[in-house]
Amino acid sequence: MKVFVTGATGFIGSAVVRELLAHGHQVLGLARSDDGARAVAAAGAEVLQGVLEDLDMLKQAVRRVDGVIHTGFNHDFSQFARNCAVDRDAILAMGEALNETQGPMLVTSGLALLAPGRLAVESDAAHPVSDHYPRASEASALALADRGLKVSTVRLPPSVHGEGEKGFVPILIANARQKGFAAYPEQDNCWSGVHRLDAARAYRLALEKGASDGPYHVVADESVPMRSLAEAIGKGLNLPVRAINAEEAEAYYGWFHHFATMDMKASSALTRQKLGWEPKEISLLDDLATGHYFA
Repeated sequence: MKVFVTGATGFIGSAVVRELLAHGHQVLGLARSDDGARAVAAAGAEVLQGVLEDLDMLKQAVRRVDGVIHTGFNHDFSQFARNCAVDRDAILAMGEALNETQGPMLVTSGLALLAPGRLAVESDAAHPVSDHYPRASEASALALADRGLKVSTVRLPPSVHGEGEKGFVPILIANARQKGFAAYPEQDNCWSGVHRLDAARAYRLALEKGASDGPYHVVADESVPMRSLAEAIGKGLNLPVRAINAEEAEAYYGWFHHFATMDMKASSALTRQKLGWEPKEISLLDDLATGHYFA
């Protein structure tokens, strides 16, 4: 199968590219920069240099392949609403081309706001799109699926971890360094997590099975207490650890406090059953204990 991968140079997308190539697939990888293009080519994939805003280019790319994995997303949270609109338009544009190819497509989304206070499950409806939460990845995928296309969503946990991560856990570490202590919200909410190599295998398996039986929860650690994360960060940085109340959390985390205080635990039981997927890599807390996050 020849697969178009957006975000092919990203932390997750680059792992997906290598996973696909290792299992005999061909890859057309989207890269924004010259350096990114060189990295995609070095991995052994065909390069398409461009941006998600170029909708005609995306449609042409989809027409050249057998399937699509969409991992591309601009994580500049100062422009979150704009980046969500770009993501939505890209998904819908690629869906137009899927009308011709009838190939499968996987769209990346997240578990935020899905089921606060309990384990989120695959049957939970996506959080409604609004001005408060403008990300429309799953809503766009569902709109395409409702038209009979083979499109499903991969819901990722807040921590997709591994060496080289630049996501949520490094933000928590940077906060602890800056403030001089590692904190956790006094309500001790929980996050879920998955190693990026396990995530890459799940994407491959879902695409190979037709991407028509989602949404998929790509989760290894169902429920990691924020207190445990703070303790691991405190140990890694040799800093004290303490609980903070809601007012303190807003000051401590700044713009990130909404994410840091969210309860985002999730089950992946149905996904494991459907895909025959079992995580093999180390857990989030064990990954933190290796030390590379603090180097």
